[in-house]
Amino acid sequence: MNQSRPKVKKSRALGIALTPKAVKYFEARPYPPGEHGRGRKQNSDYKVRLLEKQRLRAQYDISERQMVRAYDRARKVEGKTGEALIVELERRLDALVLRSGIARTIYQARQMVVHGHIEVNGRKVDKPSFRVRPDDVVMVRERSREKHPFQVAREGGYDTEGETPRYLQVNLPALAFRLDRDPNRKEIPVICDEQLVVEYYAR
Repeated sequence: MNQSRPKVKKSRALGIALTPKAVKYFEARPYPPGEHGRGRKQNSDYKVRLLEKQRLRAQYDISERQMVRAYDRARKVEGKTGEALIVELERRLDALVLRSGIARTIYQARQMVVHGHIEVNGRKVDKPSFRVRPDDVVMVRERSREKHPFQVAREGGYDTEGETPRYLQVNLPALAFRLDRDPNRKEIPVICDEQLVVEYYAR
């Protein structure tokens, strides 16, 4: 079975490409799946907010519980809750492994972490939700470096966006990066109207 199929369907339902493979399908058919996809209307405010929340969750591939926890932490931060929420999610280890170019998709990044291939400040971390702090150094563990996905990453094979976010210092040949500082919302390459997500949870 083609594993990318469900991701493509999900991408079309949410209106965003979740994987590089989904991009070309999505460009060809930018409407939700199913026979009524083209004619569907996003009618209620609730539906619009729910969709935005699902889009954000899908981009980080997290559960509803993880999303609620991140929202609760973001509410305690001074400033805009929506921006704080996205910064909170962006500091996840799997998200930064993706941004650094070590992984091609958020799904691959999560697998790399779960399978014990990643270390932070010299210690193995296998929790994708681990929150990276400024000055933390993340790298692929010595024993994993010769595995095929990491060889591809070292050659810049996953660098589809062409630009590393400014909050990361990346050394791909060394399969390592450092979080220089907390990200700013406008630098984070996530498609989301975060105010709608805040309104969804504040209802």
